[in-house]
This record gives sequence, C-alpha cells and structure tokens, in this order.
Amino acid sequence: MITRRSTILSMFAILATPALAARPQIFTNADGAAAGGYDVTSYFTAGQPMPGQTGFSADWMGAIWLFTSSRNRNMFAASPKAYAPQYGGHCAYAASKNALASAVPEAWTIVDNKLYLNFNLGVRSRWRQNITGNIELADGFWPGLHG
Repeated sequence: MITRRSTILSMFAILATPALAARPQIFTNADGAAAGGYDVTSYFTAGQPMPGQTGFSADWMGAIWLFTSSRNRNMFAASPKAYAPQYGGHCAYAASKNALASAVPEAWTIVDNKLYLNFNLGVRSRWRQNITGNIELADGFWPGLHG
C-alpha cells in the first residue's frame, strides 16, 4: 500500500542520492585546502600542527595540501597516504558513528603512525576513551560514508 509517508521517503531518497554520491573523500575548508590548511607532515616531524603556506602546496585526491617547506611538500608527495589524515580529514569520532563532520587541526592524535583529526578538543577527548573500538567502527563505516 502506498502511503503519503512512503511517497515522501521515496522522494527524499531519490533527491538525496546525488548529494550522497557527490560527497568529497577529502574534507577541505572554503579555500579548498585539506586539513584546514595545515601541514600534515608537521604532526609527524614537529609533533604539532603547523599552518602551511600557499607557496608550498600539492594537489592530491582533488584537494590542495599546504606545507611549511618544500622538504615537507616533497615528503608528502613521495608518500601521501603516510601523512594524510584518516577518513579524508573528517572527524574520526563522527566516522565511528557513521556520520561525516568537519575537523580542526588542533584536535589530533597519531595512532600506529596514522593521523586522526576530530571536530574539536572535547570530541577528541570522547574519541580517545575507546580509540581502538572507534577506529574499528570508523574503518567499517568509511567506505559507505565517502561514497
């Protein structure tokens, strides 16, 4: 039996499908810069996030990645998957909840040589309460999230 509710839900699913399919794999800011414009290699080399500079940039996965130096840019270019944040730079905690959310450069964690970003420091604190479980959940949800 076709009801008004089922018709509305079907229309929503049809309308939402193109939007879901168009989700970017890499989270970028309004300028198209990944990781909020921060140098993702700096988390590993300096132990802290450092703002990148437009003079040292690379294009990878449809996003602009900024770096503090040509050395860092070259390190990234040689092995982008080693430095790029997990889940395309989206919030790792949100990904563990089967959702997408933005992330800030200051809310970060490195686990097993992988960079994870979170929505804010409070969310990072919640994510850190069960890092292993949250990573397992996010790894399972991620393929369907970035579509």
